[in-house]
Amino acid sequence: MSAPFVVGVAGGSGSGKTALCRALAGALGPERVAMLCHDAYYRDRSELPAAERAALNYDVPDALDTPLFLEHLRALRAGLPARPPRYCFSTHRRIGEDAVVEPRPVLLMEGILLLHEAEARRLLDLALFLDVPTRCAWPGASRATRASADAPTARCSRSSRPPSAARTRLRRADQGLRRPVLSNVGRVDRVAETAAGVVRERLARRRVVEAA
Repeated sequence: MSAPFVVGVAGGSGSGKTALCRALAGALGPERVAMLCHDAYYRDRSELPAAERAALNYDVPDALDTPLFLEHLRALRAGLPARPPRYCFSTHRRIGEDAVVEPRPVLLMEGILLLHEAEARRLLDLALFLDVPTRCAWPGASRATRASADAPTARCSRSSRPPSAARTRLRRADQGLRRPVLSNVGRVDRVAETAAGVVRERLARRRVVEAA
């Protein structure tokens, strides 16, 4: 199996990241897509008292276990499976391991801070950033809501809805995230279809090169 085509989806809370990943997976064929959630890689804070854990700032890059995330991302790019951790948002601790993510032709990843790390950006083939005004974001997608729900782990299948007023930018990771390919699009499903077309085109080119 050749290296997967890796797509990263970033944006603020409630911007529609999960909805876009679902739509993109549906457009490409779920059997061809693996999903990895950046939110599963928050650091384990079990060594701290509960009050201290609750007082920490989790909206900063240092809150995430970047080395482990990159290790798993590199493994999947190499055609190897990865087992992400399970994370409890209410206690700010890891509670074991989640299901194994098997390598597939396309790897979708999502996270608020996904594009912050330079090495993670380098390993992407395509990056999507959802730029949504705060008034349009879905308030039910915040970290506090995840903690108060019954979800003991970060899940890519978490319920969300795409904001109709979203301004979405589609960017190529191999251009340093500087050149927009598509901008000012209001519907996530339209972005998903356009992104799916880019992924199909790039996969087709890769097959031609490999067959040469």
